[in-house]
Amino acid sequence: MSADTPSDKDRITDLEIQVAHLTRALEDLSDVLARHDREMDRVTRRLQMLMEREAQREADTGSSIPLADQKPPHW
Repeated sequence: MSADTPSDKDRITDLEIQVAHLTRALEDLSDVLARHDREMDRVTRRLQMLMEREAQREADTGSSIPLADQKPPHW
């Protein structure tokens, strides 16, 4: 084996280091995905609440056509 050729032990060590870095990256990405999932759930609940509140407001005003279904005045 020449001096420039890495030994099997060095190659295994390098592969173990790469696996450790990839494992850490995967864990970090998993944490980010879980956080985004929780945030999406929260935003979805808030949007649903706002839609229900707006529907109730439109129903209380007695408008025959819900505001969301009305064409803008320039149409």
